[in-house]
Amino acid sequence: MSLAVKPLSTIPEFEEAVRLQKIIWGFEDIELLPRRLFVVANKVGGQTLGGFDGGRMVAFLIAIPGLKNDGSVYLHSHMLGTLAEYRDKGLGRLLKLAQRDDAIARGIASVEWTFDPLELKNAYFNMEKLGAIVRRYVPNQYGTTSSHLHGGLPTDRCVAEWAVGSPRVAAILEGKPPVRPEVLARIGVPSGVADLKIANPAEARRIQEIISRQFLEYFQNGLAVIGFERTATEGVYLLGHPHEN
Repeated sequence: MSLAVKPLSTIPEFEEAVRLQKIIWGFEDIELLPRRLFVVANKVGGQTLGGFDGGRMVAFLIAIPGLKNDGSVYLHSHMLGTLAEYRDKGLGRLLKLAQRDDAIARGIASVEWTFDPLELKNAYFNMEKLGAIVRRYVPNQYGTTSSHLHGGLPTDRCVAEWAVGSPRVAAILEGKPPVRPEVLARIGVPSGVADLKIANPAEARRIQEIISRQFLEYFQNGLAVIGFERTATEGVYLLGHPHEN
């Protein structure tokens, strides 16, 4: 296995990224990001990256430029997907590092993306391995989708904020223990909740509703997710007042 990341720039590469979406998420055609979006993202200052095993594309990332209310530019990292047999092999990290390198080279300070708070592996990766924080929770952001990975649940999402050039993020990426502010609240999520989306959607929805209320209340009171812990039985979002990210 020889894993590498490179920019995508050709129509066949974009078509392969569309095909990977179908395999990874099982989306119906209407929900796929089309080839033309990859073309546009590549032309207007976004990012289109592929993860390769030799000459075979096995993962991809697409990001589009965004504009905040204060006029600052950021990248919205809209989708990152990896074939099942290539998960937990460091390819997601390689894609995010390539994304960060490109953003810093272009003077872009922030990258944001959404993730499902019930997907605890992703939460741990985002918080503890990349150094992102979360200040926003969006109920049912994308509506109910056809993906088997979503289990028919509302697509509630946390918004990860990644200050790519900050000393804190640099330290975390170098493997140094994160310096965390005081933890003022915790949100626990049972470890097996992702499997419940398929096995017991009603129970998964019950848990989703509980944590949704907690996230919205804590964020309204000015707290943010500043870290994530794992135990044998649950994943725990740690909340506090973040230092400069």
